[in-house]
Amino acid sequence: MTAAAIAAAGSDVAGQGLPLRAADGYPLVATRYAALPTAGPCCGRILVAGATGVPQRFYRRFAQHAAAHGYEVLTLDYRGIGLSRPASLRGFEMDYRDWARLDLAAAVDACPDDGLPLFMVGHSYGGHALGLMPNHARVAGLYTFATGAGWHGWMPPLERLRVLLMWRVAGPLITRWKGYLAWSLLGMGEDLPLGVYRQWREWCRHPQYFFDHPVLAEELREQFAQVRTPIVAANALDDLWAPPASRDAFMAGYRRAGWRAVDIAPVAPIGPIGHMGYFRPAALPLWQGALDWFASLPSAGFSTPSHGARHAHG
Repeated sequence: MTAAAIAAAGSDVAGQGLPLRAADGYPLVATRYAALPTAGPCCGRILVAGATGVPQRFYRRFAQHAAAHGYEVLTLDYRGIGLSRPASLRGFEMDYRDWARLDLAAAVDACPDDGLPLFMVGHSYGGHALGLMPNHARVAGLYTFATGAGWHGWMPPLERLRVLLMWRVAGPLITRWKGYLAWSLLGMGEDLPLGVYRQWREWCRHPQYFFDHPVLAEELREQFAQVRTPIVAANALDDLWAPPASRDAFMAGYRRAGWRAVDIAPVAPIGPIGHMGYFRPAALPLWQGALDWFASLPSAGFSTPSHGARHAHG
């Protein structure tokens, strides 16, 4: 099939709802996109690990594109978000890490261990998630976009001010009023459970995020050191929330994974990217870059890229 034919076929891929249940019993809603038979034998499976407050439907076009190229794709809504949200977030209790260690872990367990490689595509929090998952060894490669440390000091001055106003003024007022972070009122995404807001705000106080946390740092540094999965971390130069310096600060936690950095210039044909543009239709060349990298990994006994190696994507 030509590239145009593959793109056209991908737009017709319909996802199939898939109910999941996390280890603690929480019900989740995922969507499975079957690999198109016209693309040839299935290349593997891709689990999409989304960003904070971003529902799985945001990643639909990427999932369709990957399915048209021979990958089975699974997206999901974390607990408290999208189709996995309870009737009310007021009084809903959870740990921010539950999205990885329970929800994404359940999605990994739902993928058959039948010899096909399992890959992950992350967005922001999705790049944090691999090191938090108990079954990370099942993942043969992670390609993550916009993953960073979250500290305001890595951001440009104006964005730094906006973020500090959110943490110190808007967030406390809204959570006191609603009992959760009604992020939708700020036009910044889906509403967030109170526990997610409080932990996120606390971790973002530190230059290396939770790796600097006075209570969690030792545990999480050791946990992330167990990861050996090859990783590519791609960040746009115009991403105000996760510029390359922020990425480098966080990704240092994957010190034994052999991660590789990719800096993306916001130029044609992709154009401006910011923190959310990685999964908009214009970013198709970025999606294809991830698929090409997955295809380059040997199905077994893969070699690990050099730690912190960097190249630019124009």
